[in-house]
Amino acid sequence: MLHIRNVKTEDLPEINIIEQLCFPKEEAATKEAFQKRIHIIPDSFFVAEKDGFIVGFVNGPVIETPFITDDLFSEIKANPPSGGHQTVLGIAVTPHFQTRGVAAALLAKIEEEARTNKRKTITLTCKEDLIGFYEKYGYINMGVSRSEHGGVIWYNMVKKLE
Repeated sequence: MLHIRNVKTEDLPEINIIEQLCFPKEEAATKEAFQKRIHIIPDSFFVAEKDGFIVGFVNGPVIETPFITDDLFSEIKANPPSGGHQTVLGIAVTPHFQTRGVAAALLAKIEEEARTNKRKTITLTCKEDLIGFYEKYGYINMGVSRSEHGGVIWYNMVKKLE
């Protein structure tokens, strides 16, 4: 059975490995970025475990604006107690567990927490090939993002919670 919980400091090595498996070097978050996120936003950083092993994770800070900006990949602040826009800076599932509902479960968990904390939206960026995946879960394509992260074209995806 899949178990989803808040991140712990000791999860860093497994999270870092999964990130490296799932993203090209130019797009992957660094170990240092994960250390910051684990320390500053553990309330919106969740891991999925199967049989005691981490098989995926989702994370992102709450921001004041409805779209992700590139500075968030290096500088984040603690989440406000309520309001704002929940971001998904990263979601990754180890290749062996992809297409088994892990990403859907992680998205459901971050949405549950966002609703509990009265966030306005959940906002993320994705590449064109993943637009359909996020649309299945109620996200709306808001067009090409201004993000230049990793040197690729990203699309703003937003799910309204209010």
